[in-house]
Amino acid sequence: MSRKENYTFAIILITSLFFFWGFIHNLDPILINHLRSAFSLTHVQASLVDSAVFVAYLLLGIPAGIIMRKFGYKAGILVGLSLFALGCFLFIPAANAISYPFFLAALFILSCGLTILETAANPYITVLGDPAKATQRLNFAQSFNGLAASLAPIVGGVFILAEEPKSADEIAALSTDARNAYILAETSLVKGPYLVLGLIILVVAVLFFLTKLPEINEEEDSNDTKRGFFASLRHMNVRWGVLAQFFYVGAQVYVFSFLLVFASDALGMSGQDAKYYAGLAGFLFMIGRFVGTFFMRFVEPYKLLMLYSIFSILLSMVVIHGEGMVTLYALVGITFFMSIMFPTIFAIGIKSVGSDTKSASSFIIMSIVGGAIIPPIAGGITDYTHNIHNSYYVVLICFFVVLLFGWKTRNVGEVK
Repeated sequence: MSRKENYTFAIILITSLFFFWGFIHNLDPILINHLRSAFSLTHVQASLVDSAVFVAYLLLGIPAGIIMRKFGYKAGILVGLSLFALGCFLFIPAANAISYPFFLAALFILSCGLTILETAANPYITVLGDPAKATQRLNFAQSFNGLAASLAPIVGGVFILAEEPKSADEIAALSTDARNAYILAETSLVKGPYLVLGLIILVVAVLFFLTKLPEINEEEDSNDTKRGFFASLRHMNVRWGVLAQFFYVGAQVYVFSFLLVFASDALGMSGQDAKYYAGLAGFLFMIGRFVGTFFMRFVEPYKLLMLYSIFSILLSMVVIHGEGMVTLYALVGITFFMSIMFPTIFAIGIKSVGSDTKSASSFIIMSIVGGAIIPPIAGGITDYTHNIHNSYYVVLICFFVVLLFGWKTRNVGEVK
């Protein structure tokens, strides 16, 4: 098999990972809506699902980079898949224990695995092939993340939101035994989907273990051995990449995770009806990435990123100031325009950093912790003002930071 063919098969395997972590992340909106009802949570308490998921990116980002520097991309992928599967399996005892903190702990462990996977797979796909097509390649791989985003709400809606949940008042009116039985029944609905997903991830881990993957060694200069892990931050695009990714991921997580909550609070829509809009949002997210990947053949990525940011800002204003179904349509529309942001920020952020690629990847992945911090802030605004529309001022600010990133990094070099 030729080197090129090795790259082709490796790209196929790595691309499958983008689908799996996209699927698990996009079950979170279903999970948040489900657990919010089962445990009668406030908006801030429900947002702790996102916090448990994304705080792992802050804590594991540097260890993930160290693992890759010492043992290579494949080792990082295997460790990540193992933790991914373990976290899925822990949903079973969490449901049996009827414990919200246990669910959060399972999500944290699962997300530790995702952190390592993303720290490995995102830079790996950019260096695995023609450097001139790095951003196109990453956007294409991330498109399968978008495919998962369109499927997960539908699958989760069928298996987790099987019946319309009781309201907080209805739950409070139940006797203690009846309340515990109801919560146990509701939490048990998550066991099947996460068990199946955990088993699939184990099979994928075995496949990776048995497959020989090409190890990419980034070029080093004579000073590489004298520089520490933090040396990548000397690159302007890495620093801005960390900042932009923090705010972008916070916006993405809030837009997706609270879409069902928005439909319920702002429009009185049931979870069974709203899940289809969540699926549509995922579908548009996927289409946006394919469209963005195509246009990057003709338009510089930073220009496309800035254009998509402007549309996202305008649609956020509609969500904030609009009324009725138009606000939900605008919220769903945002998912199309934010679709290319993560991979484009990532690719520009690690552009031309040479042997600092792995550590730069770690720092940009660590900035995904924005997904743990931004949603509680936005949720707190909803709880304080009693108006979920107001929380999208936070989203608008996030997209403005992405717009600023595109402008600041316009001279880093052409990334296609």
